[in-house]
Amino acid sequence: MRTAYRCRAYPTPEQAATLNRTFGSVRFVWNRTLAWRHTRYHGEQANAYLTAMKATDELAWLNEVSSVPLQQAIRHQQVAFTNFFAGHARYPRYKSRAGRQSAEYTRPAFRYRDGVLTLAFAWSWPCVDPATIDPTTVTVSLAADVATPEQAPATGVVVGVGMGITDFAVTSDGEKIANPRHLAKRERNLARYQRRMARKQRGGANRAKAKAKVARAHRKVRAARADFLHKTSARLVRDHDVIVIEDLHVRGMVRNRSLAKAISDCGWGTFRRMLEYKTARYGRHLIVIDRWFPSSKTCSACGHLLAGLGLSTRRWTCPGCGTLHDRDVNAAKNILAAGLAVSARGAVVRPQGSSLRQSAVKREAPPARVGIPLL
Repeated sequence: MRTAYRCRAYPTPEQAATLNRTFGSVRFVWNRTLAWRHTRYHGEQANAYLTAMKATDELAWLNEVSSVPLQQAIRHQQVAFTNFFAGHARYPRYKSRAGRQSAEYTRPAFRYRDGVLTLAFAWSWPCVDPATIDPTTVTVSLAADVATPEQAPATGVVVGVGMGITDFAVTSDGEKIANPRHLAKRERNLARYQRRMARKQRGGANRAKAKAKVARAHRKVRAARADFLHKTSARLVRDHDVIVIEDLHVRGMVRNRSLAKAISDCGWGTFRRMLEYKTARYGRHLIVIDRWFPSSKTCSACGHLLAGLGLSTRRWTCPGCGTLHDRDVNAAKNILAAGLAVSARGAVVRPQGSSLRQSAVKREAPPARVGIPLL
């Protein structure tokens, strides 16, 4: 698994000017090629169109920057159109000067040697060990962060994690991680800033200031959410050797209009990606069980499977053994037991057909008792 490193750079005025020219050229090529693609879905190749553009006197200034970011912009646009025609994404949009500015360089356009990155100029980061990375691409943008998690020692502990909205995550040992609801906390201020921006005259300086204020508010929400997800995922990886989660279908869940905003604010997809690369980096194990596994409806003590369980029911008593369950803690215990069964069998726990009447946990593995099972 390859890892992405994000490092903050402080260019000189001359370097910033070079990057700004590159950003502008990438944006221009994207928009010009997108307009060309509107009328030509097949036939002439986009790279040939880029060559034709650079050959004209009007657009000769495109030759002042590296050709690699311009070619990468066209490749990214081709991927965007492929995803659109496959029904996986919406139609590609034009890039705005006020949006995120970036340029991607591949190996022919940069050199990374002895911890020094050379584009049209050289940068170095003492916090990055040059012996541990071998970059294939370098993306320069106007927003960058630094993330350098520390190595964690082995603990011999395993945990099952269930995701939720009221509580962001609940572990099999009973810990409940509260949902910070970053967007909901700042929603009133965001609405006020957006109303102020709407009242400003288009094209005016005051509207630009108001728009920047809205963008800063959204950036604070994103930063706070990312900070929470990084700290939570890092703590779970640091404290546990094996982590078991469910394969949530987030894209399908956000189609529920009543819960779409709350689910999006949780960032479950981002949280899973963080767990994936952090567990891989530090030698931990992440087990993902099937999304159809009835973790909430199954008794973690005796394996009894309920016929149904509404979302409003947060506590229930097992009719088989009489155990009183907290819905989320019980689900996390079942997720852990199912994950250990998956690890032992090398298969996926997926109840099918009439087998829904009997617990997969009861059939395939011993029931999860109070506490954390040992490997």
